[in-house]
Amino acid sequence: MAQPCVLYHFAFHPASRAARLALGEARIDWTDTPVRPWEPDCPLGALNPSGMPPVIQTADRGRDLTLCELPAILGWIEDQQKSPLLLSADVAERAEARRLTTWFESRFTDEVDAVLLHERMEKPLLKLGPPEARALRAGRDALKGHLALLDDMAGARDWLAGRRLSQADLIAAAHLSVLDYFGEVSWGGWPALRTWYSKIKSRPCFRPLLADRFIGVAPAATYADLDF
Repeated sequence: MAQPCVLYHFAFHPASRAARLALGEARIDWTDTPVRPWEPDCPLGALNPSGMPPVIQTADRGRDLTLCELPAILGWIEDQQKSPLLLSADVAERAEARRLTTWFESRFTDEVDAVLLHERMEKPLLKLGPPEARALRAGRDALKGHLALLDDMAGARDWLAGRRLSQADLIAAAHLSVLDYFGEVSWGGWPALRTWYSKIKSRPCFRPLLADRFIGVAPAATYADLDF
């Protein structure tokens, strides 16, 4: 019998989205528990020292198991498989997937998410006032640089890390999908990346994300359109 799996997540948090995509790719059944990590009564405070999603509660051989944040969750999902699922058996492709994962967890998060998602999403949630034009310009300029690099990769490879889908694709798609919701990605300027995103967006694991809605903000026209 499969062990119960409960995912604590926030729908527009990129790492939470990546966890949902990975669980979907692995066909692991899970119970959806949305959380609002900025609220003082958020249950994550008792589960994860950082207080941040995603967190999974499950069991392993009769023992309770709490998996805090995306690296632990992705490692656990990979451990459940009989053969590699989101990390290739090829050493070079595994290394490239990990390199791209680190890129999104560090530079992309710091230069793009921490600016654009702060202005477009966190400020309304925390009632911090309207977006600042200067910050939006800086975040959008940084995003263009990252998209140019990703477009080159998507044009040269089947998937971002090589010949097969990997955790790097899911993490990249998770970040870009949140930005796409807020209309921050101009797909027409990045044709190879657009083709890659269309492929991953059409996978069954992606469908639940396309139903997500942020209160007070309608999604961009491209968000739920598979033929964008």
